[in-house]
Amino acid sequence: MYDPLRAKAKVALSVAVSFLAGLGLASQFGFTESAGTALAEPPGPARPTLTVQTGPRVSPEAVQPALDLSQAFVNIADAVTPAVVMIEATRQRVRRPSRMELFFDPRRNGERDNVPDIVPVGGSGFIISEDGYVMTNNHVVEAAVRITVSLQDGRKFRAEVVGTDPTTDIAVVKIDGGGLPTASLGSSAEVEVGEWVLAIGNPGFARSGAPSPDLDYTVTAGIVSALGRSLRLIDESLRQDPDFGVNPAFAIEDFIQTDAVINSGNSGGPLVNLRGQVIGINAAIVSRTGAYQGYGFAIPMDLAHRVMEDLVAHGRVRRAYLGVSIDPVGEADAERFGLPEVAGALIQNLTRNAPAERAGLQDYDVITALDGDKVLTGNDLQHKIALRAPGDPVRVTVYRDGQPRDITVQLGEAPFSGEVAEARPTVTENANQIGIVDVSDIDRELARNLRLESTDGVMVREVQEGGPAIRRGLGPGCAIREVDGRVIEDSRDWENAFKEVEEGDVVSVIAACGLQEAGETVYRMYNIRVPR
Repeated sequence: MYDPLRAKAKVALSVAVSFLAGLGLASQFGFTESAGTALAEPPGPARPTLTVQTGPRVSPEAVQPALDLSQAFVNIADAVTPAVVMIEATRQRVRRPSRMELFFDPRRNGERDNVPDIVPVGGSGFIISEDGYVMTNNHVVEAAVRITVSLQDGRKFRAEVVGTDPTTDIAVVKIDGGGLPTASLGSSAEVEVGEWVLAIGNPGFARSGAPSPDLDYTVTAGIVSALGRSLRLIDESLRQDPDFGVNPAFAIEDFIQTDAVINSGNSGGPLVNLRGQVIGINAAIVSRTGAYQGYGFAIPMDLAHRVMEDLVAHGRVRRAYLGVSIDPVGEADAERFGLPEVAGALIQNLTRNAPAERAGLQDYDVITALDGDKVLTGNDLQHKIALRAPGDPVRVTVYRDGQPRDITVQLGEAPFSGEVAEARPTVTENANQIGIVDVSDIDRELARNLRLESTDGVMVREVQEGGPAIRRGLGPGCAIREVDGRVIEDSRDWENAFKEVEEGDVVSVIAACGLQEAGETVYRMYNIRVPR
C-alpha cells in the first residue's frame, strides 16, 4: 500500500545522502574553496621554498679599514661631483660634396658648399668659483664656435672662452651664474706615488657624438703610479698647429700618472685626493685601442693653477722664461760632470740675449737646483720655471768643472702671446635654425610610398651633419606635418614657420620618420632647441 509520508521521507533521505556524498567529492577536488584560492594553488606537489642568506659573513671589525676607505670614496664623490660639468664644444667643418653626390644631385654644387658639418666634441670640466669660472683642457674647447656647459642639477649655460694655453693644455671658460658649486683646489707638490686618488668626469656623449644622459658622471679610483711623466703629446700638438706660432720647445709636460680609469670624455675633469681636493686635471691616456689600458695622466694642479691665474687676469699666459735648450742627464753625464746623483738638466744651448746668457750661465752647465729645490729632470725644470712669473729672480744651482755654484737669474717672459684666436662660425645661409638644409613638397606618389594619409607636409631631403635636427633623430626621409602647432602644407608654410624663431627657442616638430605600427604611419614629436 502506498504511503505518501513514507515516500516523502525516502526522497528526503536520498537527497541528503546525495548532497553529503557530493560535498565530500567536491572537497576532495577543492571545489568548495574560493575561486581565487583554487587558481593560486593548483593541484600538484607543493612548491619548494627558497631560503637565501643575507647576513654578513665577515664581521665589520675585520674589514673596517676597507669600509672606511669605501665610505671615504662616497663622501668625496658627494662633495666634488656637483662641481663637475659636462662640456659640449662644437666645431664647424665645410664638407665638399663628392663627385658621386654631384652626379646624382647637381644642385649640391655652388651655394651648398657653404653648409658646414657641425662636429661635436665632448669633455669635462670643474667649476672653480661661485661666479662661473670653469677649468678644462685646451683640446676640449680649442677652435669651438659654441660651448655649452651642463651641471649635475640639469642646468645648461652658454660658455665663453676666457683664455687657453696650448703649451700646457689648460683652458678657462666662463658661464654666467651665481652661488654655483665649486671644487677645492689642492697642491700637486704634496702628491706622493702610491696615494689613493679619484678621477671624476662627466663625458655625457654617446659614440654618435650626441649627448647621452646614460653616460653622465663617472667616478673611478686608483693610485698615483708615477710623477713627472712626459708623453710629448703637447709637443706634437703644437707641431701640427703652425698657425699658433709657438715653438714646441715651450710645451710643458710633467704629468701625474694614475691607474684610475680615464676614458674618452673625461678630459678636463678633476683628479682628487682623499681630502676632496683637486690635485690634477685629467688630460690623456696611453692606449693602443683608444680605450683605457691602465695608463692615465693628469696635469699637476700647481701648474694648472698658475696658468689659470694668468688666463683670468690677462686672457693669456705670461710664461716665465729662462732661455736654455736642455737635455736629460744620464749616468755617463753624471760621471763626466762629477754630479752627486743622476739628476738635473744639461744645458746644450743658450738663447742669445736671453736671461740665462745675460746672467752668466754657459753651455754644458748642469742645472741641479732652483732656489734650493732639487731639479730631477728637464721636465721638472720646465715645470718649476713655469710656476714663476716673468721678472722673478731665481737662484740657479749649476755644476761646472765638477763644482756647484749658484747664479741668480731674473726671468724674462716667453716670446709668444698665447692670445685666444676667436673661432668664427662658417657661413650657413642654406641651413635653417635647426640645421635642416632642404625640404621638398610631398606628391601623391611619395605619399603612397611613405603611407601618408595626404600630400600635406614636407619631406626632409638634406640636413646639416651634426646639426640640432639630426642629433634629435630628425633626418632625410622624415615627413613633417606640423611645426609649433602650425600645420605645414607645403615648403612655403615650412619657410614661414621659421621666420620668427630665435636663438634659444625650442621648436616642436611633428614628423613621421619611417616608423609604422599595424601598417599605419607613426608620427612623433621632436623638440629641438635652436643653438644660442
